[in-house]
Amino acid sequence: MRKQLLVIALITISCIESSSQIIFEKGYFINESNKKINCLIKNIDWKNNPTEFEYKLFQNDTAQTATIQTVKEFGINNVSKYIRAKTNIDRSSDQIDEMSSERNPNFQEELLFLKVLIEGQASFFVYTDGSLTRFFYKLNDSEINQLVYKRYLVDNKISKNDYFKQQLFLNLKCEGMQLKDLKHIRYNRKELGRIFIKYNKCISSDYINYEPIQKKDFFNLSIRPGLNYSSLEINNSMPDSRDSELGSNFGSNFGVRFGMEAEFILPFNKNKWRIIVEPTYQYYKSEQSKETSNVSGGILVSKVDYKSIELPIGIRHYFHFNDKSKLFTNISYVLDFASSSTIEFCRQDNSMLNSLEVKSRPNVAMGFGYKFEDKYSLEMRYSTSRNILGDYLLWGSDYRTISIIIGYTLF
Repeated sequence: MRKQLLVIALITISCIESSSQIIFEKGYFINESNKKINCLIKNIDWKNNPTEFEYKLFQNDTAQTATIQTVKEFGINNVSKYIRAKTNIDRSSDQIDEMSSERNPNFQEELLFLKVLIEGQASFFVYTDGSLTRFFYKLNDSEINQLVYKRYLVDNKISKNDYFKQQLFLNLKCEGMQLKDLKHIRYNRKELGRIFIKYNKCISSDYINYEPIQKKDFFNLSIRPGLNYSSLEINNSMPDSRDSELGSNFGSNFGVRFGMEAEFILPFNKNKWRIIVEPTYQYYKSEQSKETSNVSGGILVSKVDYKSIELPIGIRHYFHFNDKSKLFTNISYVLDFASSSTIEFCRQDNSMLNSLEVKSRPNVAMGFGYKFEDKYSLEMRYSTSRNILGDYLLWGSDYRTISIIIGYTLF
């Protein structure tokens, strides 16, 4: 039932996302007839260069789709710009197990939307597709060309073709530009962009820098106290043994939890995706008694004292309603480090019969919640079954938790 409720909640939030997250911003596109059409474009802050986009002519219109086959250029005002180009691109893999032994790039002509980073007499573009990133440049009205950088294998060692440095040296000539500016430059948008800005300034060319202003905070730190509602059941799989009588359902209890969460912001899709790491202290304590003929005194007392530091590592996605309110969902892989935790079985006179040491195994946790003004949050989280007797062959356990977590973001 708990799983069903969680699934329903996640589906509900997904439906909310589909209806509330369609944010259309003022922009334009240029069609095949070179006509500029002002419109509203759905800004999803593309991580990968798109091949199509959604737009509306007016706010209340039905969304339409424009594709790379029919659009020469499109942009979102004061945010981003893409131009269509038929150009050569090298898609050689950078993964060692797929890396080429050929030094020269393997060019193929493709029709691409290139993202404009710097626009001037010397323009600078980027193309991203998954793990592939390629940079391009254009001088005045010349063709667009790729800046060549390729890693390749020679005798099982990685070598580099950094011809892009020579391309820059040959094409960006100006009295204010020196060879030392290019000698140690790396193939990334920040360092290459700096060179194109410097060159445009050197030749007194007006230019536009489309690079976004980076969020100052790369991560958020929050305190996250809360309340756990946990249950534990243990059993022994050896039939007809005395230990099989020791199995116990400890029931459901409330307990406190306290966590500190680091939320790392991923720089795409309007910062909606985050990596989360949340060290958390939690505990569960219970005692159960039952009658049995296999124990002197006729009463078996089972006690559990389980304390641990959980380490959920996961991913979170936000669904914005407005500047102040947003929902989120997250899923985490939870490592658990138990400390001074035991399960004990005693006779009625409190003499020890048996004890088990708690050694936890990882599990998965899923949650959804609400955040207000990027400061205050409330989350409901469901943790799947965790085996806390992982070192025992014949013993099994089922530890589950539902948590209500209150959060306050420090920065």
